[in-house]
Amino acid sequence: MNHLTDALHIPDTQSERDERHLAIQRVGVKDVRYPLTLKVAGAPQSMAALWTLDVALPAEQKGTHMSRFVAWLDARTEALDPAGLLRGLDEMLEKLHAAEGRIEAKFSFFLRKRAPVSGLQSLLDYQGALVAERRDGRSSVWAEVGVPVKSLCPCSKEISDYGAHNQRSLVTIRVEVRQPDSAPIEWHQLVRFAEDAASSEIWPMLKRADEKWVTERAYENPKFVEDLVRDVALALNADARVGRYSVDVENFESIHNHSAWARIERS
Repeated sequence: MNHLTDALHIPDTQSERDERHLAIQRVGVKDVRYPLTLKVAGAPQSMAALWTLDVALPAEQKGTHMSRFVAWLDARTEALDPAGLLRGLDEMLEKLHAAEGRIEAKFSFFLRKRAPVSGLQSLLDYQGALVAERRDGRSSVWAEVGVPVKSLCPCSKEISDYGAHNQRSLVTIRVEVRQPDSAPIEWHQLVRFAEDAASSEIWPMLKRADEKWVTERAYENPKFVEDLVRDVALALNADARVGRYSVDVENFESIHNHSAWARIERS
């Protein structure tokens, strides 16, 4: 038996014609855990990312070739950035013979932070994502960060004889990168949009003098969830590198069993 000849005659069922006349907008592979190198503040970081890769499937085509998504992923060698992801999208679409598609990578990255008084250094983790998409002949690339911060309630401060309730908040910023080939926004710069607008940023390691500073900083800088989302949006509006965006702020309320939440979008 000639195994090579038999392999060459295996039918390609996925390439057969489909007669149900229904196009599929997105089909592919989801939550593929694969290595990733990312440049953060000028230094490479290696990590595991969750990838979602998909294409649009014409109505007449029965299926797509799922193994080609992983083959594209395995062939990647460069550090991930917005410009590189757009080039990768072109390569993936060519490999899949598709006109439209999407690549999403979700990951955690770290920034080294210096405590405000003691100067102690430690690493804080942030959530990140990069998304490249081609729809209706137009390509776009998006960067997203999830930034933990501290917020203190202005109302609680105003009505209380002493103290005010405060909590950890999560600011999620998703921006369309307008000029990925020239001067894209760096990850640490996206993080600063959130940390600069908060009642206080947070650190993973603090001494007592640092804790005092953070507590008093937040007390002097109270923010409703509405204040925080607006202040982040104003900073994004002032940056020419930012196109469309969304900002979500979730306060994990310390006096309720629910969160306070706000969103601003620019479309």
